[in-house]
Parts: sequence; C-alpha cells; structure tokens
Amino acid sequence: MAVLSGWSMQGIAVILLLVTLLYSAARRILTRYDTSLRDIPGPRLAAWTRLWRFFDASQGHAHLTNIELHRKHGKLVRVGPKVISCSDPAMIPTIYNAQGSFAKSAFYPMQSLSWNKRAQPNVFSVIDERKHREMKRKVASAYTVDALLKMEKGIDRCGDVFMQRMRQCAKQSEDFDLGTWLHYYAFDVVGIVTYGERLGFMETDSDVDGVIGAGNAMMIYFACCGQIPFLHSLLLGNPLLPYLIPQIETVNSAVVFAKKALDRRLKSSSAHGIHTDEHGMRDDMLSRWTAMKAQDSEKMNTTDIMVALCTNVFAGADTTATALRAVLYYLMKTPAAMQKAQDEIDQGRRANHLSDPIKDHETRNHLPYINAAIKEALRMHPGTGLLLERHVPVGGAQISGHYLPAGTIVGINSWVVQYDMDVYPEPYQFRPERWLPRSDNAEHLAQMEKSFLAFGAGSRICMGRHLSMIELRKLIPRILQEFEIEMVGSQDWKVRNAWFVVQEMPMCRVRARQ
Repeated sequence: MAVLSGWSMQGIAVILLLVTLLYSAARRILTRYDTSLRDIPGPRLAAWTRLWRFFDASQGHAHLTNIELHRKHGKLVRVGPKVISCSDPAMIPTIYNAQGSFAKSAFYPMQSLSWNKRAQPNVFSVIDERKHREMKRKVASAYTVDALLKMEKGIDRCGDVFMQRMRQCAKQSEDFDLGTWLHYYAFDVVGIVTYGERLGFMETDSDVDGVIGAGNAMMIYFACCGQIPFLHSLLLGNPLLPYLIPQIETVNSAVVFAKKALDRRLKSSSAHGIHTDEHGMRDDMLSRWTAMKAQDSEKMNTTDIMVALCTNVFAGADTTATALRAVLYYLMKTPAAMQKAQDEIDQGRRANHLSDPIKDHETRNHLPYINAAIKEALRMHPGTGLLLERHVPVGGAQISGHYLPAGTIVGINSWVVQYDMDVYPEPYQFRPERWLPRSDNAEHLAQMEKSFLAFGAGSRICMGRHLSMIELRKLIPRILQEFEIEMVGSQDWKVRNAWFVVQEMPMCRVRARQ
C-alpha cells in the first residue's frame, strides 16, 4: 500500500505538471493567434514569449531596435504576446490622456522603494490613478517653477562650484571629465532643492556612497526584469525577503542615501552649502513637507516624506545629467550650432540682458537659440528608452486604426516618435533651428510639439521637468559664455539603454574664451 501510495503521489505530481505545461502551451497558442493581435507584425518569437523583449532589453540598445522595427513594419509592432508598440504621434493624447484611463502596466510598481519591510509606491510607480492623484496632491506644489526658483541662489552656488572646477582644468591644461561632473552637479542641485544643502558630490569629486554606481545597476535590473514583471516577485520584490534578509533594504541605494541625507539634515542646521532666503528661512522641499506634517499628519506623514525624498534621489539627478550631457555633446559635435549659441550669449551680454550668473528667466526670454538647442538635444536623446507602457481599458480601444482589446499593453517609445522622419525631417541631424518660430512653420512647429515625449504626457507627465529645465537653462549658457570645450580623442560617446539611456562621454579639453 505504501508503494502504491507513493506511486500515486508521484503520478498525481506528473499529471499536474503535464496539465500545467499543456495549459501554458495552450494559452501561448491562443495568445499567439488572438484574432485581434495576430495581424500586427513584429518579430516572430515576440508573439510567443516575453523572452524576446527580455533579451532585447539586456543588450542595452532597445531604443534602436524599436526604431528599426517601426521603420520596417509601420505604426504598430507586436513586441510581446500581448504587448504592442505604437509609433503614431496622433495616439499620444489617447494613450497618455489627462484622465489616466490607460493605466500603467506591471513594469512600474517594481520601481517602488522598499522601506519598513514593505514596497512603498511613489508618484511614478503607483498604478491606481486615484492613489496617484492623492500622492501628487501632497507634493506637487514643491515642483512648480515658482517654488523651485525660490532656491535659484542655491542652484547658482552649485554652478559656482562647477565653474570653479572648469577654471581649474583650463588653467592647468587638465582634461575635464565633463560627463561625470554634470552628474555630480545634478545630484548637488537635487540636494539643494530637496534638503537645502549640497550633497558633496562636487566638493569631494566622487560618487558619494556609491549611489550613482548602485543606481545604474538597479536600472539594468528594472529594464530587464520589467519585461517579465512576475520575476520581480521572486527576486528583489519577494515580500518575504525583508524578513529573511533584513539587510535587503540596503540594496536600494536611493533609500539608504535619502535616509542618510535626512538624518544629517535633522542633526545639523549649519551644514555646508545650506540654502536660506534673505530672511534666513528655508524653502527646500523637506522644510515644506515637514511643516505640512506638523500641521496635519493626516495629509503628510513620515512615510510620505521618505517616499518623496527617495523619488528625488532616484530619478531627479540621472535624467537631468543625461539631458545636460546631450546638449553639450551635440553642440560640440556641431561647431556651427556651438558658434551660434555663443554668439547669442555674447549679444545678450552686450545688450545687458544677462546677469552674472545668468538667471532662468533671462535664458527663457533672451536666448531663443539656446532654448532651441536644449529642445533639440532632448529630442535626439530623451532620458528614457523603453516603451511607456499602458493597459488598454475596459471596452478596448482603436489605436492607429486597429482594435486592441482590454488588457493589451500598448505604449510609445519617446525615441521612436522623436525620430519620426515625417515630423522631424533629417532626424539624425542636430538642427536647433527647427524649433525656432518662423512665419511659415507655425503648423509644423505645433506638430513637433505634439510629438515631443521627452517628459512623458498626460496625467503622468514628469513632475521634475521644471527643475531639469531650470538646470539646463542656467548651466548651459554659463558654461558656453566662459569656455571653449571640445572632446579629446574619440568624438563619440558610449550609450547604454537601461531604462534610462545613459551616456559615457569622452574626456574634454577646456579653454577660457577670449
């Protein structure tokens, strides 16, 4: 009986395994031949398994793959069993509408922070639109242009440190690691606006606590694991992990770094590089949020503050550094554009339109070519390089003339629409002039604006976009006003798409302008 019982248990296990495999195979076949999706072209393997996307993301050039697929197949490409990539700019208002009816996919929640043994969603990672509105309502006022410009003097002091390093390199004829220092600058500005103090990246000329390196590693994890999201629940997102390995929360560099910065701020009110207004008051985000918490802990609690701080550290510096690199790289690669930009700054100085250091509103109002160069660099190198995935809502949707059923994942890659040859002729050419208004291009300029997806769109448009643009408008003209810069050796950067499309720039030579 024991043998029979043992054999029966083994037999049951085998039968269950076979049933599971057959069920899985049947689902794949049904999905592959789903009448609503089977006519959409794409890589043959992608229609059967998510492994195609996983492998493509792991190579670090998924944005280029995406562009080529659409050039080959058209506006809709099937890149997963139930995943459709769209290249149609006309669909941006539909997929990324103001109501948020196309909900974010499972790609995003894994980018929540792990704290207090729980996954804590943030405004970027939360899926539920109602919860997103609640979370955004608590912090959005701190990200407005007016709120950020209250800390403009603190941002200027970050620029002072950056410029001093450039002067040192120019004086000593020392090559300048421009790409790295732009990252340091962006982190220290995040420190100013978030904590009221610089975080020490430029002062120490180092990756403080290894947060940049650790962040890059996490991005690779998100890019790859995000193509097969259930893997996250077995790996870093396993809810048992914080109990089995309490130290696992230290894997998230943003949490560790934000907590240390918070502790340092709370212990000292005289930290180096601290920013206060003319009355000695602090306008940084932490001061705003702690005041809100003291007034009403129901509206803002400790977890809300910690999540917001980590979000700034996690995403606030990387994307801005990417944008700063892009503007300077393409200007260096295009000498005629560089000359136009510097001539414009010189004219602005002669007309007494520019202060020292240059203010944000001065660039906006008096340096149109600089603004166009920034816009063109963001077009050519948007910060994210994967699909901005959304779920088709109940009832399905017509996307580019094709019906997609509810639950289908559909998304647009900003690289794809921003290299659309119909919208942006000669898309591989750096041409800031395309963004300058003329008497004959108003309609086309409007079309370009509608196709611009560098900061996302709709209800989930990037909250940090105003800070990024302020940093770009302040530091870029300040550098070009004082220095001639050129790349040393190789004239090409190295690029890796790990969700954020990060560049490794060549060393640069810096000379003071005559």
